[in-house]
Amino acid sequence: METLFLDVPLVCKSWYKATLHPMCWQHLIFPENFNSFEDRIMKEYQKEIPITSFIKFIVNRSSRCATTLMLPYRCSEEGLEYAAKQCPALKVFGLHGYLSLKNASIIPKLIRNWKNLEVLRLMMAPHYVPEILIQISLHCKNFFQLMLPKSYVGDNEASAIVAYLPKIKHLFLKGATIEKKNLVMILRRCRELVRLDVRDCFLFEESDAEILELASHIPSFRCEGSTHIDNYEDRELQIALCRMEGNNFSLGEWDNPFDWNFVS
Repeated sequence: METLFLDVPLVCKSWYKATLHPMCWQHLIFPENFNSFEDRIMKEYQKEIPITSFIKFIVNRSSRCATTLMLPYRCSEEGLEYAAKQCPALKVFGLHGYLSLKNASIIPKLIRNWKNLEVLRLMMAPHYVPEILIQISLHCKNFFQLMLPKSYVGDNEASAIVAYLPKIKHLFLKGATIEKKNLVMILRRCRELVRLDVRDCFLFEESDAEILELASHIPSFRCEGSTHIDNYEDRELQIALCRMEGNNFSLGEWDNPFDWNFVS
């Protein structure tokens, strides 16, 4: 996006005109390090552009044709709602960093706008996961990939996954806090999984024999680095971190959110 917005238009007039075509803006992946992007914009235009205004500007470039939307972590509720309404053809939606509780609360009603949604990627507190999955089950018939890295997956969240997404194909929970009983529930009830990533998780052991046996039918199953924390304070700290609202946690070591080439 940075290159398309700031570099390509300067090559020549024909390239500038080409960048205005909606086909160039089908994949709206805002940079994870949005601060450096803002610095370049400020230097180029000699003024500060509010993030919500910039999001609206970029979304408008797509002329309602965007199929992928990855918003910056500082996206406001206004920007989130505007993008949802102006991107009805979305297949992939995600957000860099943790969702604030305020923004998370409006996600369920926004899901209704995305009938073609196939992939959802959020890092968030658990409060609204069940309601989000209910809306996906009602409105998104092509949905097959859920990504909740570094999130808290408790009883309610695991129950919602198996109840509303029993035929989920790809589940990405890397770095999540999830007890063994809840992972076992998912393994037993979501029998059509072809890829399950639970690397670096907390509250179960990567070498657990029962988990390995239940996951043996999954073509791509990864659980390296997962560990059961016996220290109660460490466990509570991890859960608290997963529930923190409105903070900028860099993805850093986490995988590129869209490096699974499964979206048609």
